[in-house]
Parts: sequence; structure tokens; C-alpha cells
Amino acid sequence: MTTARRLAVDALVRIDRDGAYANLLVPGMLDASGLSPRDRAFVTELVYGTVRMRRACDWLIDPFIDRPLDADVRNALRLGAYQLVFLRTPAHAAVSATVDAAPRRARGLVNAVLRKVARGGEVTWPDDGTRLSYPDWVVARVRSDIGEHDGTAALAAMNRPAPVHQRPDGYTQDQASQWVAELVGAEPGERVADTCAGPGGKATWMAHGGATIVAIDVNPTRAGLVAANATRTGVADRVQVAVADGRRPPFPPGSVDRALVDAPCSGLGVLRRRPDARWRIGADDVDVLASLQRELVAAAADLIPPGGVLVYSVCTLTAVETTGVDEWLASARSDLDALPPPGAPWRAWGRGALLLPQAADTDGMFALVLRRNGRSR
Repeated sequence: MTTARRLAVDALVRIDRDGAYANLLVPGMLDASGLSPRDRAFVTELVYGTVRMRRACDWLIDPFIDRPLDADVRNALRLGAYQLVFLRTPAHAAVSATVDAAPRRARGLVNAVLRKVARGGEVTWPDDGTRLSYPDWVVARVRSDIGEHDGTAALAAMNRPAPVHQRPDGYTQDQASQWVAELVGAEPGERVADTCAGPGGKATWMAHGGATIVAIDVNPTRAGLVAANATRTGVADRVQVAVADGRRPPFPPGSVDRALVDAPCSGLGVLRRRPDARWRIGADDVDVLASLQRELVAAAADLIPPGGVLVYSVCTLTAVETTGVDEWLASARSDLDALPPPGAPWRAWGRGALLLPQAADTDGMFALVLRRNGRSR
């Protein structure tokens, strides 16, 4: 019989050892599990929470480990430590149930280690990176780029479960993403390019206003998700999907009224929804992504005519991907003027706006709204 904790351990192993993505893996495992709605919600909390707090959980268990551990044993121990320290599950329940979900060969070890963790009392963490359970470079980068107080609060906010926002059409989408789509200002009858469209949340939301959305994504699977989501939300007749590279969009210059570049980024604003992303992204990746972002936004700018609107957005908090891209555009493209940024809960950030996760219990997001003028590039 599959129990919630056993399924959680299996998911944790696949994420840790096999590189599976939690947000893609867990729903499929739950659909096949036969678990009750209550147990399904518990599995999601256990998996997402344990992945988020992996560094902290390892710090809790490692003093009691004197040998290398297989992935299934280590993840059973992480799961138990998460319940004991972060969920405050009573020790008798957390330990016994986790032991039952652990590999049979290691149940004695799991029992012994978790009982020691349970007896440890109030935890004194060695540093904020361990306490908040992020790589040191993430803590340093976020604090440096948005300030120590806001950075620490943002990292703490992204350790809490994300609220569920369901649109009237049934699509689940964070409020911040809906607000970004609305910043584009798509009007009925207009043609709007979404050049990094997968999985289609923003494209389908814009289409509900009556515009025609030409949605492209370089990844065929993600482009397929756009088409599927357009059908599911009832806007398939207004969303045209193609597989294409946003750096070389398959549209003539000046052929759309508005454009959205929701660019690939480090994702450091959406870590509560993508709990494993903090362990995948590296410090060097940020600069590589910023280079890609500059190419994407420059290509999209060529698609709009004078008077056309371009929105650049990223779900991250780093300076190089937000104000850095803004500063590059200001120097490289004299044909683009910044429009006033949105107001609260957004805050002015460069010529655009930053939405911190703690400001309105949303994902972290940056948005920059531009209008093309009649000047030469």
C-alpha cells in the first residue's frame, strides 16, 4: 500500500538522484497514487517543503551520520527532519511513520538518527544560508542586489507554500503573472507577440481580452503546452502557436501592435513554486541568462511599430537580469521610451518595477514597459 510519506520519499529520490523537476513530477505521481485529497495535499507539502529546506535538513541530520548514505536513505532522513523541525509534527508520529516509509535495510538507522534530532531541542543555526536553506551565493546575491532587509525577507517568503490563484477560466496562475500580462494592455483586434510563451499562462490571459496572440517558444514541448492551454481555456481561436527562437522571431518588423518578452531567467523570484530550482541554478548562469535576455528583448523591439508597446519581464530578483537589462536598453535603443511603472504593491526599480514576494504574497517579478518612438535605433 502506498502511503503519503512513502510516495514523498520516492519523489524526493527522483528529484535528488535523477534530476526530476518537482513541479512536473509530483502531480503525475499523485494522479497515479489513489491517495485521498487530504493525503495528496500532505505529499505536496512534504516534498516541496523538504526540497526547499534540504540544506537545513542535512545540517540537522549530518552530526549523527558516520557513513555515506544512499539517496533513498538520506531523503527519508531529510523528510523526517523536515517534519520534526519545520512542521512541528510530534516526534512519535514523525519518527515512526517516516521509519515505515524508509528502505527496510536502513530503518534502524533512520529511527536512531531521527530520535536524536527530535531530542535536540531548539535549533541554533550556524548562519542564514543554512537557516533559510539556500546556497550561499543566492543569499549573498539577493541581499546585495535588493538590500539585506528586503533580500532576507524575500528569501524567507519563498520558503512558505504558494497560495493558489485560479482564474475565471480555470487556469491556475500566480497573481504576479496575471498582472504582467495585463501590463501589455492588449486590446480587442490587436496582434500581440509573446516570444517566450510556454506554458501559455500569459498568452491565454491576454487572449481573453480579444487580441490575437502569436505565441512562440523555442522548446517544442512548451509550445505544445501553449496550444493545449489555449484550448483548455477557450481561446484557441485567438492564440496562434509556433515553435521558434525568440531571438529570431518569424514575423516581419513592425508586424505586431504589442510584444511581451517573459524571458528565461534564474527564477530567483519563484522558488516557492519551483523548490528545486535553488539547487539547480549556479552563480555563473545568471550572467549567461542576462545575455540571452538582452538578445530576446532587442529582437522583440523590432517587431513593434512606432507607438507599439513592449513589456519585458523576468521572475527573478537579480540586478543583472532586471535593472541591468534596463540600463543596457536605455543605452542601446534610443527608439524605446519607458512608460510609467505600475504602482503598489510594485516598487519603482530602474525605469521599471519590482514586485517582491513578501509585498503581496505573490511570486517575485520585474517588469519594464516600453513604447517605441519614431526615432532611429
